[in-house]
Amino acid sequence: MTGLWCPGCGLTRGFHQLFTGHPISALQYNVFVPLVLFALVIGWWSWMRSGWGRQRVQLPAWAMRPLAVYLPIAVVFYGVLRNIPAVPFSSLAP
Repeated sequence: MTGLWCPGCGLTRGFHQLFTGHPISALQYNVFVPLVLFALVIGWWSWMRSGWGRQRVQLPAWAMRPLAVYLPIAVVFYGVLRNIPAVPFSSLAP
């Protein structure tokens, strides 16, 4: 709606490229494709384990704070960088 690239723009196209065997092309659409894929797999596996009556998959305590602090900063920073119209940053747009 705004004409700006959000940090999630290109994830669907990136996943399509990844699932059709083009991992480098997937990263060109969005660099967060591997991270989102990892989160989806861990979430699905945790959901399956709880369905089987086992304990859910939990991240270690030492990883919770950095994820809660640095991941949102990285996502916002990436969203700002991919909207800068200069040459090295314009390649981040899908």
